[in-house]
Amino acid sequence: MNQIKHAGLLAGTILTSCALSIPAFAQDHSNHNMAASIHSEHNGHIHTSPAPISVMGDHMHKKGDWMMYYRFKHMTMKDNRNGTSDLSIADVIALSNVNTPPANLRVVPTQMSMNMHMISGMYGAADWLTLMVMGMYTEKDMDHVTFNGGGNQIGNFNTRSSGWGDTIIGGLIKLYENDTHHFHLNAALSLPTGDIDKEDDVLAPNGTTPTLRLPYAMQLGSGTYDLLPGLTYTGASGLWGWGGQYKATIRLDDENDEGYSWGNKHEMTAWSSYQFTPIWQGNMRVSAETMDEIDGADPLIAAPVQTADPDNYGGEIVEIGAGFNIVPTSGVLTGHQIGFEASAPVYQDLNGPQLKRDFAITGGWVYRF
Repeated sequence: MNQIKHAGLLAGTILTSCALSIPAFAQDHSNHNMAASIHSEHNGHIHTSPAPISVMGDHMHKKGDWMMYYRFKHMTMKDNRNGTSDLSIADVIALSNVNTPPANLRVVPTQMSMNMHMISGMYGAADWLTLMVMGMYTEKDMDHVTFNGGGNQIGNFNTRSSGWGDTIIGGLIKLYENDTHHFHLNAALSLPTGDIDKEDDVLAPNGTTPTLRLPYAMQLGSGTYDLLPGLTYTGASGLWGWGGQYKATIRLDDENDEGYSWGNKHEMTAWSSYQFTPIWQGNMRVSAETMDEIDGADPLIAAPVQTADPDNYGGEIVEIGAGFNIVPTSGVLTGHQIGFEASAPVYQDLNGPQLKRDFAITGGWVYRF
């Protein structure tokens, strides 16, 4: 937890530094005309100073305004870690198996990738209230290596799952706004529309290929109703924009239909941006998150692999990202926005053994009308 506190202080320091330095840059009269054109159409924090494309729920809309959003995120996890220590494959198969027999782990995940397609809509029901809904289609892919009872490698295999995940509904509630600063509450509910009983063929330590229920990481939803509270701050002055956000995922059910619930999650994010041209904006972001272990267990997820142990989930991660937004201000593309961000972790303390987060790329298209 100390590292998460340190990450929070780091995020706060970056945000404060941006806030203190921005007014000075905003007084650069040589950039006055471009700044004026950038902020002429709508309030800067709502339409002309967007957050990094990976940040959701960062802005509100005026009454009657609509927005359609498509995000694509690709995330890769590779190699294993327990706490802050990296593990070799030999280290993993020397660990005890919670689902005995056999006594030790005999299947080791080596890499996982996820493709997430997020489609959302937002509507300004009032100047102080923006309503939102989001659905997500997910594709998961995990590589494994299998060892027999004697610890000898017998082969490799891959498991896959895909489908619609949980659905998010909610709203953003304005708390305060002036020409520079804006605060709003994030209030949403995640509905358990994603499957939690996906199966696939695996290579077992005895050489057979049974069809088994996939581990928790390969399922598509939480199976529980989850509360998603948060608080967002954004600011803009001249060519600079900045912001910060706290979001949580709180499980409202003690367990889902299969007998478990994912751990609660807390995230902190801070970012800053600079408008290089009237349509092109660069941004940087730092974030920190912590998540608890899974509570309970699905009795059908039982195999000599680390991902079948509900204690091997969650941990603390700090990552940084950099990207850009393109926001045309005239012509037929007015109202459209394209964004991109690449991010990678700088610190991971995992409730392992787990695959480490490797990198992520996020792209998106926005249309406002």
